[in-house]
Amino acid sequence: MKSGPDIAPVAAMIGAPARASMLTALADGRALTAGELAREAGVTAQTASAHLARLRDGGLISLSKEGRHAYYRLAGPDVAAVLEQLMGLAERTGRSRTRPGPKDPALRRARVCYDHLAGDAGVAMLDALLAMGALGEGLEVTPTGRAFLNSISIDADVLAAGSRPVCKACLDWSVRRHHLAGSLGAALLGAIYAKGWAVRASQGRAVVFTAQGQAAFEAAFRTTTYWQ
Repeated sequence: MKSGPDIAPVAAMIGAPARASMLTALADGRALTAGELAREAGVTAQTASAHLARLRDGGLISLSKEGRHAYYRLAGPDVAAVLEQLMGLAERTGRSRTRPGPKDPALRRARVCYDHLAGDAGVAMLDALLAMGALGEGLEVTPTGRAFLNSISIDADVLAAGSRPVCKACLDWSVRRHHLAGSLGAALLGAIYAKGWAVRASQGRAVVFTAQGQAAFEAAFRTTTYWQ
């Protein structure tokens, strides 16, 4: 008798096209309604309800209610990480969508992966943190890193006191290298927003930098890799 985790039921939950579309829509960490997810998947409300019930029963999404409204979100960052890696596998094996949207180049440049920065920008940011010695080889925050984080109003001690890993490597589907996840990854994206360097696109997962934000990003992280 075989023992250990059984991946087949989880793969089956993700594998249905409608459910995969719903999960991908939730991969930026936002909460969406059943109606919004039905439109993302291109299915009726009744069909969406059945898919959402299966995803919820399988532990991949969670449901929260605010007044008369119900919102769905991914059950956690581990689900987002699996989706990101599956996107990378699909890209590598040629399983791309037949009609990529006009925002695909923007998604490759900079996007949200659950709650942290991904794409060329995210990979360049992690490279820069390692190059400047802010993170060690094991992705631990160094004394140099503490000083750098303080300079952009991030308290490393507060992050370390949380239950979530501070730094975690997340494989980027479009670059096929790692970007930074964990509470530090989320805090850095929050700082980018707070400083006005970039904003979320009105729809989808793209993160759009302003011209001034681009210059500030380059100066802060001592990199131009992202913009080349």
